[in-house]
Amino acid sequence: MVSPLAMNHNLFSITRNFRIAGRFISAEPYGNGHINDTYIAWWERDGTRVRTLHQRINHQVFKDPSLIMANIARVIRHLRRKLAAIPGADPEREALSLIPTRDGADFYRDPEGNTWRTYIFIENARTYDICETADQAREAARSFGRFQDLLTDLAGDPLRETIPYFHHTPRRFATLQRAIARNPCNRASDAIPEIRFALERESLCDLVTAGLADGSLPSRITHNDTKLNNVMLDTFTGRGVCVIDLDTVMPGSSLYDFGDLVRTCTVDTLEDQPAPQRDIFRIDLFKALVEGYHETAGNFLKRAEIELLSMAGRLITFTIGIRFLTDYLEGDTYFKTHHANQNLDRARVQFQLVRAMEQRETEMQDIVSATFRTPHRQP
Repeated sequence: MVSPLAMNHNLFSITRNFRIAGRFISAEPYGNGHINDTYIAWWERDGTRVRTLHQRINHQVFKDPSLIMANIARVIRHLRRKLAAIPGADPEREALSLIPTRDGADFYRDPEGNTWRTYIFIENARTYDICETADQAREAARSFGRFQDLLTDLAGDPLRETIPYFHHTPRRFATLQRAIARNPCNRASDAIPEIRFALERESLCDLVTAGLADGSLPSRITHNDTKLNNVMLDTFTGRGVCVIDLDTVMPGSSLYDFGDLVRTCTVDTLEDQPAPQRDIFRIDLFKALVEGYHETAGNFLKRAEIELLSMAGRLITFTIGIRFLTDYLEGDTYFKTHHANQNLDRARVQFQLVRAMEQRETEMQDIVSATFRTPHRQP
């Protein structure tokens, strides 16, 4: 059977367009992503139940889904080739696997114009929305550092930008200024403290973009959405298994990737809860992130990148905060919401985390300096 929500997209009909062996049993919505619609489907194959993952790409956010899929397919195939050459690695679990359509394509476009893709479901691994232990933080950072490292030698033309200027903080800040000035939904009066907080930190905006522009910071192939729940951890061992959600893999900065890990791993509250009246930043988890990232990214990071690692979390947290605030002011047109103030709550949590990192700046710098003085070790 297909759940009512899954029926909105006729999952049974969609799955028939992919080369999936077995008898379809059921499908249901899966996960809590902000952008795409994700479903899990169950199949019976030779007396065993197996699962596949199906996603409808949000073409309001990703204007050219075929471009996204070209990037993803290229990255996945490169990762699988690299992993196959590493003793002890398991490409079937450590990289995503696209299931082709019946005509051999990497995606299917339905009669309504929706773009769908299908992955083999990675069993015995899970994701976390809140980092619970230092080991989880260390494994997440180690996994994303390894992901970047494996892509340093991707040959051919540069990957295409799936969302131009995605982490370009000065542009995000300018968009916020326009939203404040226009105030299209008359919400600005409800966000006066948040607006003031953002405007007072304009000088933070070009911390990375200026370096990328003048060449002092290298452009790399990066994930660009390194939330904790975009890395799967083994259910039994807790080790990092696979980096997922590759829609925004494109040229970028390692600082944005590490910064987003800091943003999502060092906070001990959900991002859309009303901001609690306590310190939500955990310096012990920041230390674990630095250690894990050093283990796998230490062999390719430049000194200019290392010197900004302690600031990276504050920058990307501020960037995401102004994006949430902008979306709130514009009427919640980008991020999925379930209540009227959800994006404002999200912005408040981000800004509270920025403030906490400002207060621990020296301690964070000391952790990075001490860790990166130690030669990295291969995983």
